[in-house]
Amino acid sequence: MKLRGLYAITDSQLLAGKFLAYVQAALDGGVTLLQYRDKSDDQARRLREADTLLKLCQRYQTRLIINDDAELAARLGVGVHLGQGDGPLTPARTLLGRQAIIGATCHARLDLAQQAAKEGASYVAFGRFFNSTTKPGAPAAGLELLSEARAQLKLPIAVIGGITLENAEPLVSHGANLLAVVHGLFGAPTPQEVTRRARAFNALFESA
Repeated sequence: MKLRGLYAITDSQLLAGKFLAYVQAALDGGVTLLQYRDKSDDQARRLREADTLLKLCQRYQTRLIINDDAELAARLGVGVHLGQGDGPLTPARTLLGRQAIIGATCHARLDLAQQAAKEGASYVAFGRFFNSTTKPGAPAAGLELLSEARAQLKLPIAVIGGITLENAEPLVSHGANLLAVVHGLFGAPTPQEVTRRARAFNALFESA
């Protein structure tokens, strides 16, 4: 499977009361990867929600990724995205198998991406590129980093952090394979607008 296009990331607070309606609206617009991101400790609810998302994703042939929880990913037979504080990727690769998609947060550092590649990452994520409500304290990444990473890495590159339809095009033209979007997608006023935005994000890759 080619990892290229929109990478939608859920946000429990942003999607409160409209979670499934908005996720389905995004899937209607086309999503390459959907990441379930929930930082709460409610294990039962997280399992229930992730399982519901998996069934939805299967209908749309979209791959589901779990944020920071390799055990939950293993239970559902899906991929995982690990931050720098989550330890090396190798145990997750062992747990989830060779076919699973495993992503790694690399902030604005090429050395972290190279290390993740050695440990078996499926893709690396750089960010934040713009001011972000999800990751306000993250160090800023620039287009030069993206160009350098594209030249040195053979893995797909995801970009994250304040990405909107207005600022995403240069990221794609500098080599981003996946646009990881939270508020720029799910901050829409209606489900119809979520679908429109998803289609517009994907259209950026068609013209690149």
